[in-house]
Amino acid sequence: MEYQRSFSNDSNNFQKKLTTTRTLSSQHSLASIPSLNSNSQQFHNSSFTCLTTLKFHTYISSLTLVGKFLYTGSSNTEVTSWNLSHVHSHPQQSINTNTIVSGNGAVKSIVVHSDKLFTAHQDNKIRVWKITNINNESQQQKFTHLATLPTFIDRFTKIFIPKNHVNIRRHKKCTWVHHVDTVSSLALSKDGTLLYSVSWDRTIKVWKTKDLTCLESLQNAHDDAINAITVSNDGYVYTGSTDKKIKVWKKNKGDKKHLLVDTLEKHRSGINALALNSDGSVLYSGACDRSILVSEKGENGNLIVIGALRGHTKSILCLAVVSDLVCSGSEDKTIRIWRGNTNNVLREYCCLSVLEGHKGPIKCLTIVFDHFDQPSEASFLIYSGSLDCDIKVWKIFVPLL
Repeated sequence: MEYQRSFSNDSNNFQKKLTTTRTLSSQHSLASIPSLNSNSQQFHNSSFTCLTTLKFHTYISSLTLVGKFLYTGSSNTEVTSWNLSHVHSHPQQSINTNTIVSGNGAVKSIVVHSDKLFTAHQDNKIRVWKITNINNESQQQKFTHLATLPTFIDRFTKIFIPKNHVNIRRHKKCTWVHHVDTVSSLALSKDGTLLYSVSWDRTIKVWKTKDLTCLESLQNAHDDAINAITVSNDGYVYTGSTDKKIKVWKKNKGDKKHLLVDTLEKHRSGINALALNSDGSVLYSGACDRSILVSEKGENGNLIVIGALRGHTKSILCLAVVSDLVCSGSEDKTIRIWRGNTNNVLREYCCLSVLEGHKGPIKCLTIVFDHFDQPSEASFLIYSGSLDCDIKVWKIFVPLL
């Protein structure tokens, strides 16, 4: 069982679980894949600072940033929204704007579309919340529970038709709209009309965000638990699994069902994280083999591995991309900031900074452009969640090329 699946509802078991996965962290990285790490020091003059630390009583399992609000999910079913204008202006007095508690186990993924908040849970459910600003200045929000997916209507309309039932284990069936294991990750289509969910039950499901019905379920999409999903602006869907494979899917124009386009088998261990660059031409994948593979999209949607980023000493658990920066979080308790030299035909990458300060593995992160500090330098904000029960806010200064 890969690292990504070792998390438990009981935080007291974390260290015991972590100990059983140490051998995964010592796996050889991909020697057969050329390294993209540059020996050049020309970019290695960035600096960073930790602006503030938000303290929790349980570990942070997911986070997402939308506008001036940071949404966080924890291992004890809590979803919290933070007003970043208050976090940044009063870092020592930061208070959450709202917290909701629902379901059982960790909140594994959070996405926001319009006034809806979608949360994926360890209890096999996806929950949908309506976001309401509770004052004119939008300083605070409240959440109202709209539905739990699959909805009652979705379940009811499927249950009486035999062909809608699928085997989930020996002598047990359920309708295909159900996830039957942890929902590990969520992603939205570019126009926000479709919500994609993946699960440790090896399925991919497609939901309409308007009426919350399940349109499609790809059964046995992988050979083991699916840990990550990301969707490009042109409709390609990428999934990463404990089976060490990345699969590429695309909607068929005829019946609008998703078909398998390509399968990439280059990682040596389970895949925990996927991230696309802004135009969807490059996919980054992080795994327990300690390497981040960099893959370019071919003409037919197939993936072509061009190299690997190396430097972390343990499993890669999360990735985030903005502009020409790639941000990676690891079980080794560090965050690395990578930058590709787009002017170099060799497509080299260098590590701008290694952020140290967390006392536990980095479980989730996001990065966003802040502003231009001076004509030759830009700043970015990084939000990182860890098994040490902290969220840290970092500011990194990057020289312009």
